[in-house]
Amino acid sequence: MRHDFQLSIITLLGACAVFGITPFAVFRFLTGNVMAGVTDLLILASICAAVVYAWLTGDNRRAGFCLAVFACTGGVMVATLLGDEGLFWLFPALVTSFFLASPILAVVVNSLALAALMIDGSAFDSREQMLSFVTTCIVVSSCAYIFARRNEHQRERLERLATHDPLTGVKNRRAMEEEMQAAVANHIRNDMPYALIIFDLDHFKRINDAYGHARGDEALVECTDLVRRCTRRSDQLFRFGGEEFVLLMPGVQASGIQAVAENLRHKVASELQTPTGPITASFGVSCLQPGDDAESWLARADDALYEAKSRGRNQVVIRLLPAEPTPGSGIAASPASDQRIPG
Repeated sequence: MRHDFQLSIITLLGACAVFGITPFAVFRFLTGNVMAGVTDLLILASICAAVVYAWLTGDNRRAGFCLAVFACTGGVMVATLLGDEGLFWLFPALVTSFFLASPILAVVVNSLALAALMIDGSAFDSREQMLSFVTTCIVVSSCAYIFARRNEHQRERLERLATHDPLTGVKNRRAMEEEMQAAVANHIRNDMPYALIIFDLDHFKRINDAYGHARGDEALVECTDLVRRCTRRSDQLFRFGGEEFVLLMPGVQASGIQAVAENLRHKVASELQTPTGPITASFGVSCLQPGDDAESWLARADDALYEAKSRGRNQVVIRLLPAEPTPGSGIAASPASDQRIPG
């Protein structure tokens, strides 16, 4: 809960419902107001069901939206049954909806709740009271909307900082590990094929030494732009570290990955330039196999990259299995090594 703000709000609302609504429901039954008591119990049961759903499924977005609807609907029902006394219950519901659902959905839910109260009208003693209450609710909702939008913007900014490389704008290693885990799970569930390409710019240290780190940074940005232009929207590019990148490609079979990798190699060598010549890259490729986890899959592609560099760079090496090559497919079968060839 410390790392999931929305789940914390959902759980807090559930706790408030149990300890806040239950005494009132008991009081309604004891005083003979059965209809209000039943309404309180229905609201309590709906909120608790949404909280349990959020904990069991992790679907906070849907649970939060349902909670916002339940809370506002319950507030309207209580106000309609009890009049002035019940109107106060709507204020926390209106504010909480902005923490449970997106700001736009919260505005819709709150607007519908206020419209229902105004159309029914039985909760108010006079027209002046109705207009005063609705105006107050609009002011409260507007303030909550501004805060929610600001909070949403900050959260998106922090998420981007945590998952994207600041230089190139592509996702970073942390995001890559999460996406690879998701790919393995999807492969197990749906038998979706995936290919992984690790490529490394050759002799990159020489570029930094000869032309400065600023030119080296420009080359990295140019490289990522080039790769994104030459790949599909569904393909995901990550900066693995330094001048090394990882390309995750869903729906690509082993039979077609050779042409994809060779096309990328040719594009890099023909379009990335320094004052003294082209920039080339070495490519290691691996396809996700039954029984693979993210670590073994990545290690196999990394071994293929090492093989490409040891063969002289500016090459593509495909490694489908750790040790057994497929004849005629260009698959490397050299043993893994912990040593890396720089650049």
